[in-house]
Amino acid sequence: MENAKNFLDKVYKFERAVAIFAFSVMTLIIIADVIIRKIAGVGIAGAMRIAIYAMIVTALISFGLASHKGRHLRPKFADQLLPKSWEFQIISIQESLHALFSLVFAIVSIGVVYETYLLEETSRMLRIAIWPMQSVIPFAFIVGFVRHSLYALYPKIRPGDNSDMTNPEGLSK
Repeated sequence: MENAKNFLDKVYKFERAVAIFAFSVMTLIIIADVIIRKIAGVGIAGAMRIAIYAMIVTALISFGLASHKGRHLRPKFADQLLPKSWEFQIISIQESLHALFSLVFAIVSIGVVYETYLLEETSRMLRIAIWPMQSVIPFAFIVGFVRHSLYALYPKIRPGDNSDMTNPEGLSK
């Protein structure tokens, strides 16, 4: 269980570094484009496309950041509908479903990226292949699958207050 938690902490640090880098690229390219446009009357060619790619990377990587901190969107209205004694099983089911959701989208997105690669699609403005930018999509969903599979296996490592969680296997504190 500790190895899983340490692994997810390292993945989180990597995701955070990528998100900070992508957000910085997006911000700096937009600022540079505006300044150069004001000074020279013409902006940086492809600046908006680069900023959009950086924004997409930031958004997709942030999916993992939110999950790691327990800040992702989830319906909380049903939390009080079931008995507290079922919490361990419910959490395992929730996390398993989230892992399955991520796996399905990872598989579909791998197909999309592969098709883009085979078709050799490029960005007209930047004249670069699109598939490397798209590859962040399956990456985010694969990491989501691994993260939520580990949360399903070890509910104590998932974010949030699990200190009073009922655990029939005696794994609770």
